Amino acid sequence: MTDWYVVRTHAHAETKALENLVRQGYEAYLPSCRRWRRHARRQEIVRRPLFPSYFFVSFDIEKAHWRSIFSTIGVVSLICSGEMPTRVPEGAVDSIRDAEMAGFFDYTHAVTQLKPGDPVRMARGPFAGLIGQFQSMASRDRVRVLLEILGRQTTTVLVLSEVEAL
Repeated sequence: MTDWYVVRTHAHAETKALENLVRQGYEAYLPSCRRWRRHARRQEIVRRPLFPSYFFVSFDIEKAHWRSIFSTIGVVSLICSGEMPTRVPEGAVDSIRDAEMAGFFDYTHAVTQLKPGDPVRMARGPFAGLIGQFQSMASRDRVRVLLEILGRQTTTVLVLSEVEAL
C-alpha cells in the first residue's frame, strides 16, 4: 500500500528534485500558491511552493527501493523518525490538493492590493457579514482589520480568505 512521505530539498530546488523523482517512477506532489512578485518596477503573478524546500512523495515502503531518494539530485532527505520515513497522516495530502484546486492558496486577491482605511467585508468565519476597515497585511495569508464590536473599535487578525474587498 502506498503512503505519502515528506521530502526535504535544497533551497529553491523543489522542481528539480520533483522532476528527478518522477523520472525514477515515484508519484510526487508539490503544492503551490499564486502570489504577486515585484521586480524592476513591475508586478507579476507567479507560482511558488506552498512549503518552501518541501514536497510529498508516494511509495510503498515495503516494496519500493526508497533509499534511492536520498541520492536524488535536489533532495536533502526524507523526514524520518529514526531510520524510517515518517508517513503523512491519511487524507492530509488529498486535503491540501483539494484546497489548492479550490483556490485557497491564491494570494493574489484584491485584498492584498488594499490601502489602510479601505472598507472590507468579512465573508466567512465568526465575523461573517460585518464591515470593517483594512489596516495592513499581518503576514502573507493574514490581514489586520479594524472592526466595531459592541460599540468599541477592535483590531483583529483574520485569514485572508475570510475577507472581501468592497
